Amino acid sequence: MKFISIFTLDPTNPPPPPDERMYQQMGALIGELMKSGKMLDTGGVMPSGESARVRRANGKVSVTDGPFTESKEVVGGFAVFDVESKNEAVELTGRFLALVGTGTCELHEVAPIGA
Repeated sequence: MKFISIFTLDPTNPPPPPDERMYQQMGALIGELMKSGKMLDTGGVMPSGESARVRRANGKVSVTDGPFTESKEVVGGFAVFDVESKNEAVELTGRFLALVGTGTCELHEVAPIGA
């Protein structure tokens, strides 16, 4: 089963910037999960000022460049897991959040192509 975990944070109460210890711990966790094959991909995302929203309505596509000041949450990163169960994806996501300290992850099962 594949899951995507999307890390969001409250821009009015962001976690402290990562220090060297957190980078080392995060690197160790990512290395462990990638080596085991349980993590397929991960990364942080650039601030919304460098992002765009692409919408399609009434047959037309529109693009709005960031920043998105009306956002109540900011996407900070993501991880894609290949695991045996939702419970396992929850456990791995919890390990990440334990390192970050503040924030929320939305966990979505990825539907197989053609499903």
